[in-house]
Parts: sequence; structure tokens; C-alpha cells
Amino acid sequence: MSVNAINHASYASTPNASAAAKASEKETVKEAADNKAKESGVVYEKSSSTVNTDYVRKNSALISKLKADSDSRVSQLRGIVEQMMKKQGTAIGNADSMWRFLAGGNFTVSADVKAQAQADIADDGYWGVEQTSDRILDFAKALSGSNPEKADELLAAFKKGFQQATKSWGSKLPDISQRTYDAVVKKFDAWKNGTEKTDDNFADEA
Repeated sequence: MSVNAINHASYASTPNASAAAKASEKETVKEAADNKAKESGVVYEKSSSTVNTDYVRKNSALISKLKADSDSRVSQLRGIVEQMMKKQGTAIGNADSMWRFLAGGNFTVSADVKAQAQADIADDGYWGVEQTSDRILDFAKALSGSNPEKADELLAAFKKGFQQATKSWGSKLPDISQRTYDAVVKKFDAWKNGTEKTDDNFADEA
């Protein structure tokens, strides 16, 4: 074979060899990146969820605060009821028995416990209609990334929770709970329809 033929063959094969080398290099880099992701436990998968994850990340502190506050209040209530029931010789087997005990109304309370309970369920109290319904809506917004398109789904979850609470109570929930239910539904509808009242709305009305 002539020198020219050898040179020609070498020149013709060089582009293909170069392309193959580049493809192999890219595959190696991708494989290394995948291995690193697996080792760190981080795997990205595209999601079809409409939740604004950036909003949830930025508001994780709010979500944690709402949950911690709610858990603390419920724990406080349970502690008061447990102490009261123990003094009256009634043992609590589980959460349902506590609620049924309260629903039965067969108990007495001290003056300070009664005063605290009345303050908690007053119009401006922590367990009052307005504050309770506001907390439920705020929590739903934080979970959904403030996406009103999720309002119906989250309202359905609230209604299911209300039904479960009614079951635990053992009978129809007190009037304040029914009024809170109505307030939550109204506020969810306003959120979904974009008719919520804001500070600016109140300023305009003034």
C-alpha cells in the first residue's frame, strides 16, 4: 500500500474516531454524575405536581410554627382534661374516649379551668371561630404553595377531618365547631374565587 493511501485512510477515520471519543467522554461524565447523585441519596424526578415547592421551602418555618403551635395547644388541652378526669377517677384509654367524655358533659371543672376554657373559645380566643378558621386556611395555603387551584382538594380534606372529629366526639359537635366549619368553607371559597378581604380592602371600605 502506498504512503498516500495510508495517509488517506488515516485522515478519513480521524473524524469518526474523534466523534466516538467525545460521545464516550460525555457518557462517562453522565455516569459519574448519576453515581454521585445515588451516593448522596439525591435523585431528581420530574413531578407533575402543581405545588409551588419554592413557596413551600420559603415558608417551611411558617408550616413548622403552625404545626408546633397547634400540637402544643392540643397537648395542653389534653393535659388539662387528663388531670381533671384523673381527679374524678376516670381513666383515659385513648383520644376518642377523652372526646366522648367531654361530649357526655358528666363532669365538673374548677373555676380557673372554666375561665380559661371560656377565654379560649371566645370570639377573640385561640379556639374561637375566627382564629381557628384562619389557622386552617393559612395552613392549607402554606401546604399548597398558596395555589387557589388546590382549594377544593384541601377543603375536601378539611371536611373529612371534620367528619372524623365528629365520629371521635360520638355525637354532633358543639355549636362553635359547626360555626367554625361554616367559616372555613366560606374562607376557602373566597380564596378560590379571589374575593378574600385584605387590609387594603378594609382601608378602601373605611
